[in-house]
Amino acid sequence: MKIITIILAVILIAFTVVQLYFIRGQRNIETYPYVVKIKYDQFEIRRYEATLFTSVKLPTKGYKKSSSKGFSILAGYIFGDNERHEKIAMTSPVSMSLEDSMTMMFMVPKQFNMDLLPKPNQSGIVFKEEPAKLLAAIRFNGWANDTKIEKYKQHLKAALDAQGIKYSNQFYFFGYNAPYEVFNRKNEVLVELLNDQERQ
Repeated sequence: MKIITIILAVILIAFTVVQLYFIRGQRNIETYPYVVKIKYDQFEIRRYEATLFTSVKLPTKGYKKSSSKGFSILAGYIFGDNERHEKIAMTSPVSMSLEDSMTMMFMVPKQFNMDLLPKPNQSGIVFKEEPAKLLAAIRFNGWANDTKIEKYKQHLKAALDAQGIKYSNQFYFFGYNAPYEVFNRKNEVLVELLNDQERQ
């Protein structure tokens, strides 16, 4: 019994150390740059900078079916599955468009431009320059799934309607944590606003 207790204690300590390592590592990851323009009780409006992404369009619908496949393809590219076998730093968040055919995107680190990026080995990966845009964002914690994403999408729409803020049908999911991270998980649902409705 004593041996089992010691083993469990060692496993718990190792698990805690690994999770703290991941939390600390998140602080050093380059993130999609934005400025918060205004905060509401349930959501905030942000101005995002024009930014370059690697992307892959997926034929499946829904977070559960698409996220694992898309992440595997793009992670393979940045971990060296490219013509130069070059590793590219991970960035945050992982972005997914919430459409019938979903697109997953990884932000390209600022040190690269379109000409400097190595050519992908997989033909489905394309580089995409996202223009500056105004987005409304609502946050939720824990593990993301299709039900939660749809729930917070509806919460965001209701909150925007209550404020009289017009929005497009272009919704996104942003995930900020690796699958193996347990603590401090952060997820967001965002939507592009219409007519540049920036409120001062």
